[in-house]
Parts: sequence; structure tokens; C-alpha cells
Amino acid sequence: MRKFAKRLLLALLAIALIAGSAVLMMDSPGKTLEAFVIRHANKLPLEFLGEQLFDKHCASCHDNPAMHAPTREALSGFSKESILVAMEFGKMQPMAAGLLQQERFLIATYLAGSAPDANGWIEQNLCDTPTANGSQEYVGNWGLGNHNRRFVSSEMAGINRSNVGTLELVWSLAFPRVTDMRSQPAIIGDTLYFGDKTGQLYALDRTSGCIRAHTKVFSGVRSAITVATLKDGSKLLIFADSLATVFAMDPQTLEVVWQHSARLFNTSVISGSISYYDNQLFVPISSFEVAAAGSPSHICCTSHGGVIALDASNGEQLWQWHATPDATLQGQNAAGQDLFGPSGASVWTTPAIDSKRNRIYIGTGENLTHPATTTSDAIVALDMDSGEMAWHFQATTGDVWNAACLNDGANCPDNAGGDFDFGASVIIAQNRDGSDILLAGQKSGEVFALNPDTQSPEGEVLWRNRVSLGTTNGGIHWGMAVSGQHLVVPVADPERDRPGYTPQPGLYVLDVSSGELLWQKPVERGCDIAEENRPLIGLESMRSGKQPELSELYKCSFYYGLSAAATATPELAFSAGLDGKLRAYDIDTGEIVWQTQTALPFTASNGITGHGGAIDVSGQVLADGWLYVQSGYSMFGQLPGNMLLAYKIAPSHLPSNEAP
Repeated sequence: MRKFAKRLLLALLAIALIAGSAVLMMDSPGKTLEAFVIRHANKLPLEFLGEQLFDKHCASCHDNPAMHAPTREALSGFSKESILVAMEFGKMQPMAAGLLQQERFLIATYLAGSAPDANGWIEQNLCDTPTANGSQEYVGNWGLGNHNRRFVSSEMAGINRSNVGTLELVWSLAFPRVTDMRSQPAIIGDTLYFGDKTGQLYALDRTSGCIRAHTKVFSGVRSAITVATLKDGSKLLIFADSLATVFAMDPQTLEVVWQHSARLFNTSVISGSISYYDNQLFVPISSFEVAAAGSPSHICCTSHGGVIALDASNGEQLWQWHATPDATLQGQNAAGQDLFGPSGASVWTTPAIDSKRNRIYIGTGENLTHPATTTSDAIVALDMDSGEMAWHFQATTGDVWNAACLNDGANCPDNAGGDFDFGASVIIAQNRDGSDILLAGQKSGEVFALNPDTQSPEGEVLWRNRVSLGTTNGGIHWGMAVSGQHLVVPVADPERDRPGYTPQPGLYVLDVSSGELLWQKPVERGCDIAEENRPLIGLESMRSGKQPELSELYKCSFYYGLSAAATATPELAFSAGLDGKLRAYDIDTGEIVWQTQTALPFTASNGITGHGGAIDVSGQVLADGWLYVQSGYSMFGQLPGNMLLAYKIAPSHLPSNEAP
């Protein structure tokens, strides 16, 4: 009887997960219950509940061969996050529109959990050496430092102009059921911490790729791994999953120390990464409602972006900043459905830490619905202790846009804007005279320099320079880098049929103090792509049933611009393309001094057959003569892939203090 009662209680707890967003968004007891469910998911009958939902809502198509829909067995070959993406804003969105988010979540849990075990390779690739063997912190956060400069010193990099040409692939890992690689690893000593889309977190020997420790969280690891060194000297690994849950883990044992749901809304997601300073964590909050708005049945739009500050030692919330006021009813859309606003202004930049002024700096995205706010497409300065806004600079006014504008949907706002987010994280750099300067790149293709000491509540522009015309997936996307007075600016700029638009993808280097263009190096496709292999724009590509053969896409990628964040050293700039090409440039001249292609099939070191693809989001990291890159990203029709690749300088070309 006791066992039955326990099972009944667990089932009731699981059912609470689908009780509705209103309950889950309550601070107590809703979030406490949700955290319990996520932490103890392996003991709850979530897959059983998901199977019942699948049988009721999905089986009539997916179990019927005449419908030519993927079978449930075929769907089980995807990660939980991939299935959720398809239902929330991919090609399954219209069919799943009537389901609660929690119901979609349970269906994805069932399908992903019903697949044969794809992790048998892990036990065969274990090594005995302990985690964090060594204390040198090579990569501790997304920005490679609190100022987001993505700069690596010569001593830390071990790679320079004279030896970069000897980089060779030493080991590789292929990850089953993964098509997108986005979580930048952390590196402490000779341990590399890496999370994948299936929710696996690994501690790898970074010189061989063998697995020192591993664990699994409930959903895919989405953000970079941030290393937080607490006041008592202990370290935590901090990251966010695809459900906007923030985790803190012990780097030695990979046990969960605490977790915190950071959702402001049911559609909240963490697309940027988490910054740490002085026992505080700063969590940027975005929203996938920008995509959900493309569904004709979606009531648009009630969510907005923000920032949450947490106590790093226990995960307790310290403050929240909201990018817009709460949405209220504004009228009806073109189809007569209720329309809400203001909304949007998502935050998918990684906060820059300004300890001198006790501030953090973030960038925001466009509004999703009218009325437009002054905090969209803006750089915002927040007080670290309170979250109060010190000032904000708006680069583009009236930019109101959502995915309905891609297909003339009813939710597309009147006089829709260009979707010109600040996605590239703000950089704190220095002028030649030693004064501080803020650098920000926008999807519009423009770079801004701002005065951090401004007395104006509307910010102060020191210089601005447009390097491209930008698009929804173009312009300056994920991140720039700074080396001395060189600002490295990757530009994505895909081909778009738009009046007056000429794509200019490539790498641009500007003078930090003046914004003057020092050099530019365009990138080209270098192959002819068939018309039928050209994807639809952005999120529409995900919804389309038009799926060209992958083999044809790998032969010639439609996308080839530079979307991923760059990385710089005193002598080199590294930048990777959406066609899988990784290049090292001489930072003074723009000469390409090394390059490799990663969008290739691999028989990986872990015995798994894998394939590289587009390189996007976090780009590449360096450590002591090694270069690590993730290859594969298919979110908007780019090349899928599942490879982690480790390149090393030839031993005879290492600096003398590093040679064996």
C-alpha cells in the first residue's frame, strides 16, 4: 500500500508539471514544485504521461504510413530539445498549437526517452585521471573575461603568427542525437567541461578527449559553461538549460549544488550566457515568443526580456529587471484575435561586468508588438546591486517585428521594423588615452562606441560605423573581439531579396578609439548552389516541409557568412563561418594564415560516426597551444552537425616553455 501511495504522489507531482503556466510562474509553491520535478525526473512517470498525450494528439498522423509523417521510432532519434523546437516554432508548430507548453514538453520527454540507449560510448571512453587536474583557468566564461573582449593572451593561447600554420586535428568527439552545437566549454587545467543538446555534461581530458566524469540534466545544455569562484575559494560550474533553469554544479563531482528556474514567462528562454562577479550571477532572459507569434493561433504577445540576479552560493534571487512594462490588451490583429503589448526587447547578450562603476551592460532586441518602447534595440546600463537602470541608448526606434512578418501572418505588426537586435555582447575596452569605452555591434550592421561615464539618461555615442546593411539573420550576430586597438567584427549577411540590400559577409577590423576601418576580408560561397537547395528565410526554413538532401547541402552551403563570435590574440583573429570553415587571420594585415574545413564526415575518436556543419554562436576557444571548436548548427536552415574538434600546435612549434 505504501509503494502504491508513493507512486501516486509521484504521478500527481508529474501531472502538476502540466497544470498550466500560471501555477509554474508563481514563485511559491509553483517554482519549488517545478524544480523538484526537474531534479527528480528519473523517478517520475513523465514518459508515461507523454506517451498518453502522444497517443491522443499525434499518433493519428505519425502512426499512419499514409500520412508520410516520421514514425515515433524515427522521432526518438532526436534530442528532447530538437523535438520541442519543432513543436514550439518549427514545422510541427501548427499541429502542436493547441497543446500547453508543459504538454509539448512531456511528449518530447516520451519520444526522446523511448529511443535505444545512444550513450553506450561513454563508458567505453572513460579515463581515470581526476577532474580539474591543474588550477589554471583558461576559459571561465563566454566573454573570456568579465569585459567580453574574447581576448586570449599569448601566454594563455600558446598559438601565435609563427606556429598557427601547424595546427592539426588531434581528437574529435561525435555526439549522438545532436544536430546543434552551441554551449561554449569551460577549461580548468587540463579538464574541459562541455554540455550537449541532450542534457549531458562532460568533464573531458582536454588533451585526449576521454571522459573523466559525466552527468545528465533534464534538458539540453544551452548556455556557455561559466566558472564561478566563490568568496570561500570554491568553484561552481554555472549554466542554463533549454527550459531556462540555471544550474550550479560541483566541478569535481558534477553534482547539482542548486538550481533555479529563471523564467519570467512560459516562453522565456536563456539564449545568452551567464556572467559572474562578487558572488552574484547575472542571467539574461530572452523569449521564443518571437517565433511562436508566427503561428496563426498564437495570441500575441505577452512576454518580454529581462535580467535576473542570483546569489551564486545558493541560487536565491536578488533582483529582476524587466525590459518593458507588462503587456495589456491593445486591440485585435488582422484576424480579429486579441493583441497585447508592449512586448519583446529580449536580452540574448551576455552581460558585461563593469566593477569600476558597479554596473552591467546588456543589449536588447526588437519589440514584438506595439506600442514600441525606448528599451528595444538598445544598450542598457544596470546597477549591479539593485538592477535599476542608470541609462540606456536606443540605436533603432520603432523596430516592432515578429516571425509572422516572414509569411504575412496576422500577428505581423503594422509598419514592421527590420528585426535589428543587439545580439553581440557589449565589450568594455580602452581608448589610446586609457579611458574606458563601450563597444556594441548590432544586427543592422552598425558598430557603436559609447561613453560609460555619460551623464545623459539616453547614453552618449562616441563614434559609430556601419560595416554592412544587416538583415534578420545578418549583420553583426553573436560577438566581436578586441585585441589592443583592434576591434574584430564578424559579419553574417546572408543573401536576401530585399530592395537596396547587398550582402557583405566577412571579417572587418576597426580602430577601437576612432571606429576607422583598418582592413576587411570578405568571405565567399565558392560554389554554385541549386535553386531548390536555397532555404526559406530564418524560422520559415524550420517550418517548411522542403528539406533538401543533406549530402547536397554539405556540398555547397547556402549560408557562408560569419555569425559566430570571434576570438582574438595579440597577433591573430579567429573567425568561423556558417559553411563550417574556420580561419585564422593576421590581426594587423587580414592575411589568412591558417584555415580548415569542418563540415565533413568524421569517424570520431569516441568511435561514433559524425558530421561537422555550420559554426555559429560561441565560435572557438584557445588554451595552451590547443584550439577547440564545435561544428554543427541547423537552427535556421544552416548545416547540422555534432562534432567537438580539438586542434593542437605541432610540438616542435610550441613556445619554449611549453614544449615537452
